[in-house]
Amino acid sequence: MAHFQQNTARAAVTETRKKNTGGLTPWREQLAKQLILERLGETVEVTELARACALSRSHFSRAFKCSTGLSPQDWIRHQRIARAKQLIQSTDLSLTQISLECGFCDQAHFCHIFTRSEGINPFAWRCRTVRSQPVSSVYTSQLHAR
Repeated sequence: MAHFQQNTARAAVTETRKKNTGGLTPWREQLAKQLILERLGETVEVTELARACALSRSHFSRAFKCSTGLSPQDWIRHQRIARAKQLIQSTDLSLTQISLECGFCDQAHFCHIFTRSEGINPFAWRCRTVRSQPVSSVYTSQLHAR
């Protein structure tokens, strides 16, 4: 029994060590994420990110996924969707404008990726989000003035 517990404990330590090795150094991860976020509305090539981190493209891609749990392309896509959701909630920009602002090539591609990510299209998401937001006090005061 003690032998089994010792092997289980050793396996857990080895597993933890494996998860922490092979990723990007903190400064490289921060640099890559910063470059992505600064250029979210543009095409960001993994080769450029790798070059900025002084790594080969393949090594950078593997290390990035190890550090973040997502491939560079998936992380970029996730950030673009997060930015789009923020713009949908806080602006009255059209979905076409939002798609371009977030680096999607066109609205159709944006709608496809958004729907795949969120399970609902961006227009329906906007309608649902607007309905769930509290009515502003300015609007309420205008209603009471009538």
